[in-house]
Amino acid sequence: MAKLCHLAIQNFRSIQKMSWAPSAGINCLIGPGDSGKSTILDAIDLCLGARRSVAFGDTDFHNLDVTQPIVILATLDDLPDQLLNLDVYGDFLRGFDPETGRVEDEPRFGISTVLTLRLTVAADLEPVWTLYSDRAQRDGLERSLAWKDRALLAPARIGSFANSNLSWSRNSVLNRLTEDRAELGSQLAAAGRLARASFGDKADAQLTDALTTVTVVANSLGVPVGASARALLDAHSISIGDGAISLHNEAGIPLRSLGTGSSRLLVAGLQREATASASIALIDEVEYGLEPHRLARLLDSLGAKDDGELLQTFMTSHSPVALRELTADQVFVVRTQLDRHRVRRVGAVDDIQGMLRKNAEAFLAKSIVVCEGASEVGFGRGLDQYWSNKGHTSFFALGGAYVDSGGSEPDRCFEQGSALLKLGYRVLVLADADKPPTPVVVQAFHDAGGESVTWRQGRALEDELFHSLSDEGIDELLAKAIDIHGRDLVNDHIKSKTGGKVDLDAVECESIFDSFSDDTKTLLGIAARTKGNGWFKSITAFQEVANEIVGPQLAEADADFQVLINKFRDWIHAA
Repeated sequence: MAKLCHLAIQNFRSIQKMSWAPSAGINCLIGPGDSGKSTILDAIDLCLGARRSVAFGDTDFHNLDVTQPIVILATLDDLPDQLLNLDVYGDFLRGFDPETGRVEDEPRFGISTVLTLRLTVAADLEPVWTLYSDRAQRDGLERSLAWKDRALLAPARIGSFANSNLSWSRNSVLNRLTEDRAELGSQLAAAGRLARASFGDKADAQLTDALTTVTVVANSLGVPVGASARALLDAHSISIGDGAISLHNEAGIPLRSLGTGSSRLLVAGLQREATASASIALIDEVEYGLEPHRLARLLDSLGAKDDGELLQTFMTSHSPVALRELTADQVFVVRTQLDRHRVRRVGAVDDIQGMLRKNAEAFLAKSIVVCEGASEVGFGRGLDQYWSNKGHTSFFALGGAYVDSGGSEPDRCFEQGSALLKLGYRVLVLADADKPPTPVVVQAFHDAGGESVTWRQGRALEDELFHSLSDEGIDELLAKAIDIHGRDLVNDHIKSKTGGKVDLDAVECESIFDSFSDDTKTLLGIAARTKGNGWFKSITAFQEVANEIVGPQLAEADADFQVLINKFRDWIHAA
């Protein structure tokens, strides 16, 4: 069945220009609010839907500029035979190259033969649906798609009112599943007559006075009503159309009464069964009304895990659960760049599937801090929490997110940062400097527009803190470590790193009678990051350290450390 292989939009709502070649299976659109995701679904629906008219307003034009017409071009391949008829549609048949994602005006060997449907809306607000090709336009040829063919291509919209598809109303999924309806009209008419007959004259007894008055007045005026007027069911009032037939459960309860999530789940499953009649489905906010396990089942029913691509689905989502159930090739990021909207396939970027599984929430953000490990995630969150309490807007409120790159390889966070930059995200890397990354990897990240905050040469985060904070700050770090792990563990770590020559008591005495020496600061940094049992090696611990100690003590810290922290602060607040 027909699939949408290319979509072009001009001057429609938030989209000034857009050109996109979607996949033949699931296309999950993600992006920040007001990025144009729902507008894309509406454009497909309006261009391909079986409608004779649509009400447009000035607000449907980009920036309210009605001098620039709305133009939506939807190109379809895998066409049924009747749409490939040269005698009927020959002047409008075009070619589509899946390798380049481009529509060519002339069909040729080795590429798909396609038709382009165009919807235009000018200042008069009257929509016009036509077929389009460059040569037909040049030759002044104009043709519309036959109504039966438009109905054949119309997508199914599975939205908040999915239960409209649970009756045999016009264009419902049940109608697409129904092949033999020859006797339906006569049966409905018979049902109406039966209702009138069974009602009979039951109302006459209760309306005697009124009926008597009507009879007297009618006879006096020569209006023929017979011996007596009667109160019967009006034939027009009980005219039953196809939409009156709906699905019920075994107990006779209408399935229309199902919750929103259940309705969507059922309709999506039915839509897949109806792909022989309609192979395009549109779902806005796919997670709406569904618990995570039922959301996973819905995506399965749409073919998320199938190798085949029977049903082409366009959906929007703000759910990390949905993203984890999909592959990177099924997820598309919508971004605005200057005067154009761009839709980028996440799977086009190398080595991104693992990041999508582990950090799905980040793909729903605008700006991302890629952290070398959990320590940096907690540290960044803690500083943000401190600044938020001081009146700054939170990084999360600005559309930010943190990614934990795993901490094993120094290049990893820069490589992931580069991958995210290719998808249009704003990215900063927050990393240690105890294991230096490959310079060419770092340079490639910066050349692509990324920014980074790394600690001074040879230092991990713990080293940087113990060397940069004041004596009071170091005392607070020690107190925090003792509070988390107890004196014995902290003491054991200090002794193990000095061969038993220095213990916790000696360190505490040093802070009482003198300032901490550089050697002691180095020792504490090494002890704090003891492998397998670091003092602050968790998101929660480092978040508390940053919020409760580093933030309040920053003004007294080393000047170069302040520069690094202020760079981080300025970047997240510029999101």
